[in-house]
Amino acid sequence: MSTTLVIVESPSKANTIKGFLGKGYKVKASVGHVRDLPKSKLGIDIEHNFEPQYINIRGKGELINELRREAQEADKVLLAADPDREGEAISWHLATVLGLGPEKTKRITFNTISKDVVKEAIRNPRDIDMNLVNSQQTRRILDRLVGYKISPFLWRHIKNGLSAGRVQSVATRIVVEREQEIKAFKPEEYWVINADLKTSAGEEFTARYYGKGEKKQELKCEADVNRVLAGIDKNDFRVDSVKRALKLRRAAAPFSTSTLLQEANRRLSFQSQKTMMVAQELYEGVNTGDKNTHGLITYMRTDSLRISDEARAAAKQVIISKYGKEYYPEKPNYYKSKDNIQDAHEAIRPSDPSITPEMLRGRISNDQYRLYKLIWDRFIASQMAPVQLDTVTVDVVSGGYTFRAAGHTVRFAGYSAVYGEIKSEADPDSEDDEDSALPDMKEGERVDLCKLDPAQRFTQPPARFTEGSLVKVMKDMGIGRPSTYTATITTIISRGYIRRDGKFLVPTELGFVTTEMMKKAFEQIVDYNFTANVEEELDRIESGSVEYIDVLREFYKEFSKQLEYAEKTLGREKVEIPKVETGLICEKCGAVMIEKTGRFGKFAACPNYPRCKNTKRLDEAPAAAAPHPVREKKQAEVIAEERCPKCGSEMVLRKGQYGQFFACRNYPECKTTVPYRRDSGLVCPECGKRVFIKQTKNRKNYYCCEDYPKCSFSAWDMPTGRRCPQCGAPVLKKKNREYYYCKNNCGWSETK
Repeated sequence: MSTTLVIVESPSKANTIKGFLGKGYKVKASVGHVRDLPKSKLGIDIEHNFEPQYINIRGKGELINELRREAQEADKVLLAADPDREGEAISWHLATVLGLGPEKTKRITFNTISKDVVKEAIRNPRDIDMNLVNSQQTRRILDRLVGYKISPFLWRHIKNGLSAGRVQSVATRIVVEREQEIKAFKPEEYWVINADLKTSAGEEFTARYYGKGEKKQELKCEADVNRVLAGIDKNDFRVDSVKRALKLRRAAAPFSTSTLLQEANRRLSFQSQKTMMVAQELYEGVNTGDKNTHGLITYMRTDSLRISDEARAAAKQVIISKYGKEYYPEKPNYYKSKDNIQDAHEAIRPSDPSITPEMLRGRISNDQYRLYKLIWDRFIASQMAPVQLDTVTVDVVSGGYTFRAAGHTVRFAGYSAVYGEIKSEADPDSEDDEDSALPDMKEGERVDLCKLDPAQRFTQPPARFTEGSLVKVMKDMGIGRPSTYTATITTIISRGYIRRDGKFLVPTELGFVTTEMMKKAFEQIVDYNFTANVEEELDRIESGSVEYIDVLREFYKEFSKQLEYAEKTLGREKVEIPKVETGLICEKCGAVMIEKTGRFGKFAACPNYPRCKNTKRLDEAPAAAAPHPVREKKQAEVIAEERCPKCGSEMVLRKGQYGQFFACRNYPECKTTVPYRRDSGLVCPECGKRVFIKQTKNRKNYYCCEDYPKCSFSAWDMPTGRRCPQCGAPVLKKKNREYYYCKNNCGWSETK
């Protein structure tokens, strides 16, 4: 019997594919790359057409010998690394290292790891695509040239151990310049005037000052406000116009890599590295408890928004069977990718849309479930009918001044029945999209003024970047590609140029100093347009429209000039990095200790080194520091209602790295902890047990955890105990408002 050897790059991927293939097939994993450029030297022969000097990766010798033996015994070898440039390069390196000829060795790719797709790929093998290989080689060579040629300048002028990168230096610059913009920001004063009004039927609503007549007017100072207040007749407010319209809000496209990173960061608080790690697990295969491993999503490194006809048909079937015919549009939804992207892949979607998240709950890890649900919801929603909103805009006039109130109610839930919130894709964090209903009014109707509320406000600086918003900017500027977003962010954080402050990214002093030096000496390398143009050149190499040697020559021609300019410009001056004081006192010499970074992370060190070599962990309490007035009085302990489930002792409130939690009083003998929560006094509308409240940064989350995971009730607004008269779902109440609506967004709402 003939044998076929299938080589993939991941052991988990190998385990999944083994279950699809019968006798005559062997599946082995290369565990990533098998060879690379040497770390000890540049490894590129610039004089001879930038010839890379690859070596086998240290520690891979035994694995390479095993793969070579298996390949010699097999009749055919199929290289099945991931379907992108990196995977093509891994396949080429494997063929070279193992001595495999083209007559025996073929390349197969699959966007989805499922039995039918894998077998179809095996039936249609192809040769290794050298355009893809050369595109990846060019990226590797460019990054090596930039890193190994510029890094010595950083060592000489800032400190040893630093590194520069073609993309990472630009990403650092983006974060640094946003921080500089925030520091230079000067708030500007402006005012708003809210009018609390009441109709003749006694229904209240709020309108905001718009302007004089139909002309919009901004209130810059208190004098402007006083002029408006003086001109208003408080006894004569009349409805000038009522405009009603039907607004359609269409669903967003299915996920690409960048939008998945953004939405997972915003909705799930996943860092980009975690998102891609969990997505890789879902793609390569997850054991769902039926003794088989299944690939649950399509390939997760893609810019494409294309959906196959089979996937669209499967989504249609799910939508009609689960939600009804009215939720599927008259014409299928299509989404167009940008012109400059490679459309070989599909968008990120479930491999089999009929596998709903509910079917996997409890059978895969919680992180896998949450990310799969996000991907499944987004894909199904992208194929659904738009949300229909009844919008109303009311202008109320007094003394020639116009106040405007706007709101909407949901006529038809459309895609929001799956994807939940009805947000604008342009600004998903906006609060202006909140459901609001206005009383019925007619033009010419008189309304009573209850209160005029002028308020002074100031413009706010731009927000710091989160990982999600940084990926969005990089995507919009054309910097990086799906396979590099996560690696870039991880690199600039691990090397100390950027640090995390909660969910935000903040540049360090090292980041500021390094960026300024790069802008001064290597302006072209950190230029946004230059970096984006390089990415476009790599795409052109992939498509075969340009030779990679020509791209490298053109790049190095200008790059060598930059190196000469830097040598002349920088001279021998040393740039001092501002020292960051920690607040810790050195008990040996009394100096205030400063922050240092070592091989194991940050620590506190005495500034009098080497005379005093004292160091401390940064989480140690300050020695000999004056007690804070607030800390002199011990705060009363908050005790949980429940006792410790292990030893029966009291559970007390503690604060840790990730927020508050309840811990057993017998710690460290008993290390039991439970999440911080407090009883809302309400009853779960699903199971009848208690509902708890978890306070997030901006709002409260009501959830049932006594019967979790059997009951998964969760809502941002208060449950009322009532049921929707239309669909039977729980009824929720908006905070501080007598507005009630259906949790399933079926369209029912009520205002009291």
